[in-house]
Amino acid sequence: MRTLLVVDSSASHIFFMGTMLRKLDYKVRSAMNADDALRAMTEALPALVLTDTALPAKSGIELLKEMRQSPQLKAVPVIVHSSESDVRVREACLSAGATDFYRKPTDFNVLYSAIQAATETVPRKSIRIDTLLKVVVKNGAGAARQERVSALSEGGCYICSTAPEPVQTVLSLTLFIKHREIQVSASVQYSSTMIGGQHKEPGMGMKFMSIRPEDRIFVRDFIKDQIARDIPV
Repeated sequence: MRTLLVVDSSASHIFFMGTMLRKLDYKVRSAMNADDALRAMTEALPALVLTDTALPAKSGIELLKEMRQSPQLKAVPVIVHSSESDVRVREACLSAGATDFYRKPTDFNVLYSAIQAATETVPRKSIRIDTLLKVVVKNGAGAARQERVSALSEGGCYICSTAPEPVQTVLSLTLFIKHREIQVSASVQYSSTMIGGQHKEPGMGMKFMSIRPEDRIFVRDFIKDQIARDIPV
């Protein structure tokens, strides 16, 4: 689990971002000013820093410059997430070594993709959430069985199964989401027969090969709803 450090002078924004990021399986630490952020990073190095520019005493840009001058911290990716609209501020952040710059509010899919790109060797293209969904799996011979989806993204899913199919096998899936049946064609990208490691249960990772545009939008909206659920606006 990656640890992210959120730096912002707003307690409500820290709470909101922390809750959202934890739902995406990140460990989150926080600081409300630059000095506290620097102290937190000396205790435990984060995988990424997400900071505002408007911080008390030292600005986010000053924090960024201090990090880039530190042998211990200079390699830590920093994404600036700010309400500042002046293009010169964006340019100053990037010149100081920011990995990326986004204005608040930012679509969470965009921010997630930026975090993935900055922290992962093979970044995910879309948000994945834990789920408990029924799926009917049908192979090329027409044999069908009911399984369970434990993780879902716009582009695929993880199906728990004690008998996962071989890699590159193409299967027909019927996903049951909110009383809607979604038909997709999907290929097995990887499979696991062991409990533990990357996967809590044996099963297979599926990539959607064919899905109707309206169903893809439905899945995307379902994921957004699940992430935002129980978070006060």
